[in-house]
Amino acid sequence: MNELTTDLKSLHEATLNNLKSSKASNTLRAYKSDFKDFGAFCARHGFKSLPSEPKIVSLYLTHLSKNSKISTLRRRLVSISMVHKLKGHYLDTKHPIIIENLMGIKRVKGSIQKGKKPILINHLKSIINIIDEQKIEEIKKLRDKSIILVGFGGGFRRTELISIDHEDLEFVPEGLKITIKRSKTDQFGEGMIKGLPYFSNEIYCPVVNLNKWLEISKIKSGPIFRRFSKGSSLTNKRLTDQSVVLLMKEYLNLAGIENKNFAGHSLRSGFATVAAESGADERSIMAMTGHKTTQMVRRYIREANIFKNNALNKIKI
Repeated sequence: MNELTTDLKSLHEATLNNLKSSKASNTLRAYKSDFKDFGAFCARHGFKSLPSEPKIVSLYLTHLSKNSKISTLRRRLVSISMVHKLKGHYLDTKHPIIIENLMGIKRVKGSIQKGKKPILINHLKSIINIIDEQKIEEIKKLRDKSIILVGFGGGFRRTELISIDHEDLEFVPEGLKITIKRSKTDQFGEGMIKGLPYFSNEIYCPVVNLNKWLEISKIKSGPIFRRFSKGSSLTNKRLTDQSVVLLMKEYLNLAGIENKNFAGHSLRSGFATVAAESGADERSIMAMTGHKTTQMVRRYIREANIFKNNALNKIKI
């Protein structure tokens, strides 16, 4: 009997680990953060948060709608639902009181999403130029330029960018191959390879700058983008994804560019926008960015061509 109990306990623990492993760590953190806010709302109003019921969740969504976007409401709903599932509780998120409420909120607020600004070519050049003007060690300049240029050139998500290891790189005559072991849309680690060709202008070439960074840093294995200690010594510690955002915003500010509406996603959306402006089709853009659906890529293409294919250009006044 004890042996059977032990087996069941180990199976239970293994099952919980499988459930946790089915989601990326960032996703699990987001679920916990979202549910914490829902829990605080329930506590203030004397409601039970786990298990909850559709009526309470609907009230919470109405409460959120005063200051939040529709996309935020939908994400919170997913988080509340997933926490219930992981804890073994059922919550009917398709209940009419939730669905109809969301539809009503959407009708009142509208659902247009205003994304963060993309890093365009003029921004990219300004950032690289301002880095070169800084009175800091050459090794720091090369690291920061490599992060920005590779992030833009490969249309990387910031989590993908800081996850690159030296073992993922292959320099070839045409440029650089980078293996992405795992990403937001590739939770099972099937992987993909991105190809970054050489630019004609070496100053802004991601391949040239990365090669220089690897030479000066003497990195031969492990993470390629690392932190510096206070004494400007390079450590073995991988940069965080938030570091990429702070670094980019710092240089935008130094370049005299208002940085409030830029975010970590700006490098990725910048690549897609600039590629679309240059005539790249959605398939080639998706091959680089790793988008699984055309919806977001088509949005980049539409915005990039808003003046190029404008019907008003045909009108002569």
